[in-house]
Amino acid sequence: MFDLLIKGGNVVFHDGVRKVDIGVKDEKISCIAEHITEDAKEVIDAAGQFVMPGMIDTHVHISEPGRTEWEGFETGSKSMAAGGTTSYVEMPLNALPATINKEALDLKLEAAKTQNYVDYAFYGGLVPDNLDKLEELDAAGVLAFKCFLSDIASDIPGDFTNVDDYTLYKGMQKLAELDQLLCIHAENPSVTKKLAEDMVREGRTTAMDYVESRPIFTEVEAVSRAILFAKETGCKLHLVHISTSEAVQVIVKAQQEGVDVTLETCPHYLAITAEQVEEIGPRAKCQPPLRKAKDQEKLWDELMKGNINWITSDHSPCTEDLKQGNIFEAWGGISGVQNNVDLMFDLAVKQRGLPVNKFVDLIATHPSERFNLPNKGEIAVGKDADIIFVDPNQSYVVKREDLYYKNKFSAYEGRQIDCRVTKTIVRGNVVFDLNEGIVGEPIGKLMAAQK
Repeated sequence: MFDLLIKGGNVVFHDGVRKVDIGVKDEKISCIAEHITEDAKEVIDAAGQFVMPGMIDTHVHISEPGRTEWEGFETGSKSMAAGGTTSYVEMPLNALPATINKEALDLKLEAAKTQNYVDYAFYGGLVPDNLDKLEELDAAGVLAFKCFLSDIASDIPGDFTNVDDYTLYKGMQKLAELDQLLCIHAENPSVTKKLAEDMVREGRTTAMDYVESRPIFTEVEAVSRAILFAKETGCKLHLVHISTSEAVQVIVKAQQEGVDVTLETCPHYLAITAEQVEEIGPRAKCQPPLRKAKDQEKLWDELMKGNINWITSDHSPCTEDLKQGNIFEAWGGISGVQNNVDLMFDLAVKQRGLPVNKFVDLIATHPSERFNLPNKGEIAVGKDADIIFVDPNQSYVVKREDLYYKNKFSAYEGRQIDCRVTKTIVRGNVVFDLNEGIVGEPIGKLMAAQK
């Protein structure tokens, strides 16, 4: 007898879509067949819906411990479950203390273990004063490391800071020895910081002024520098939230030259233009900034050509008061994890014709491969039963009252999305149902590093 039987859905595989049944036993997919007649404890009818692996979001900021008023594991993971994410990797910053040593990691592990509705893992951070802590973080099981080339200087004890070139070089050397992946936020800090100071001094504080203070070349330069260091050290490299075609092209060229480098972008870079930020306001402020419509269209071309490896949310929440004032003063970060799957399915699959199996590569298969999560990312016998349903025929408008975030605001408020996640299943357990909301107690487990 199966624990769960999913019948009649349009199941998405690597090579296309087939109408088949899925049998789940002991949290794993145990049978896939055209018609399964064996009994099950629970049967779910998926007729008319796409059945696909849940999203693996490798770029999420949960601010627990230390800034739990921004977001916590419970509210963050509920938001992910409602949005079709079944596992995530949590960034080393925004919590206090930042995850830059084993002691800080242990605090996160303790806080996370009974609150998550989806599976989770953690990054370690690379900062100027923790080169001697990288090995202990690796041994403690972090899935990857993260550093900033952009300016995030903080005077708060235990907070995250950006690297200098020496730390980047020595850190990459050490991470290459450990066979660890380094993920980098790539913007040139000396240029962007001074341009921002110029803008504010001149009284130029519109949304478009903010975009102009972080021009495209500052992303391209930092990406190029990171790749140069990767070539020198042999460190595996991943460039996060790439916002421009110009930077994508630099990374693609490096891939063709044999550099072990990948890249991601985020839904907001594909869904909101810089021209729209003036109306939305600081809720749509992020770094790198949202780009002009003509540049966004070029980024879409890169995605449709297959030059972007996967999609992440870069969910970076805060309290609403931190989004007040002009856009230079406001906190930079978009709360977006609840609208990863539906928004991108609407924009990429329905509106632009991306094959649905390629969409699954972007949200699940490619991140599972890069982060060495062999039990995730695919509908296949033996894999974890991390499964979501997407109804392509539903439409809804994003409203505050439907958000599970601790701080219920979003840059997507008022936006109509022409599809909907109707069910999220983590290791065979239904954790979200569109009619019932969040289901059951937190069942998320820590994902172990596989090397």
